[in-house]
Amino acid sequence: MTAPRDDAGWISVFLEAQAAEAGAARNTLLAYGRDLKDAAGWLAHRRASFATAAQSDIEDYLVSCEAEGLSRATRARRLSAIRQLYRFAFDEGWRNDNPAIRLSGPGKDKRLPKTLTEDEATRLIDAAREGREAVRDTCLMELLYATGLRVTELVSLPVAAVRGDPRMLLVKGKGGKERMVPLSGPARAALAEWLIRRDAAEDAARAKGRPASRFLFPSTGREGHLTRHRFHALIKELAVRAGVSPAKVSPHTLRHAFATHLLAHGADLRAIQTLLGHADVSTTEIYTHVLDARLRELVTRHHPLAREDGGGTAEAPAG
Repeated sequence: MTAPRDDAGWISVFLEAQAAEAGAARNTLLAYGRDLKDAAGWLAHRRASFATAAQSDIEDYLVSCEAEGLSRATRARRLSAIRQLYRFAFDEGWRNDNPAIRLSGPGKDKRLPKTLTEDEATRLIDAAREGREAVRDTCLMELLYATGLRVTELVSLPVAAVRGDPRMLLVKGKGGKERMVPLSGPARAALAEWLIRRDAAEDAARAKGRPASRFLFPSTGREGHLTRHRFHALIKELAVRAGVSPAKVSPHTLRHAFATHLLAHGADLRAIQTLLGHADVSTTEIYTHVLDARLRELVTRHHPLAREDGGGTAEAPAG
């Protein structure tokens, strides 16, 4: 295949291939596009391009990213996008070398994910039961906490997947991979109530000539379903109503809470890996560190020997 004439062409063809062949999600493609456009702009200032850049050019670009104060995670992501592009370019014959193949990334910051206590998660669900969209919001929160779905997986659920009061939900995750997740009793009850309300609204819309929606949480917007951004705002509103710090709450926080609470109650790590749709169990193992950290905090706060004043020495056993 003949190489495109400029960097914009390289990026466009690469993204099209990722969408068609690798099944990359829309958000992944947008991130690739942003990162590669930034790299192309930097190379252009040096009178270079993806077609002419050497390994030293890519190294200098990463140094400049660090100088800008970008996080290690962002720099690692940008290098990953560049690597993917050059791997594709090499396979397509656009270049006979790969200037990014020997580069090692900065790695990602190893921070424990934010999570919630079981009481906080319950308060968020209780808060969802109030308000103008209580039936829909309750269904969203019950499903999220019961399944640990990614926010995109949740808001884009097809309504066909939940017909017939299913005990298991078929979810299409990253890269088009499918997995089954069980539904709890409360989640199924909230789902049944929302379906009645949703279907009635859809019937009224069809009577006015609007086409039926294929999504569980339909919207009149471009995507046809509730957006990630709207749900993110919604969960912040629920946090305020529940008396939980909004800074602590996000859709992903509920996903972390789902996994952490399962682990705390004895669930197997491999089972949690399957439920979350993680390709590698090492990704799931972060939740063992979350649990360890919370157990250490519990001992530090409540064990008598851990008091700062050194008091609370346990009595010697009688006998």
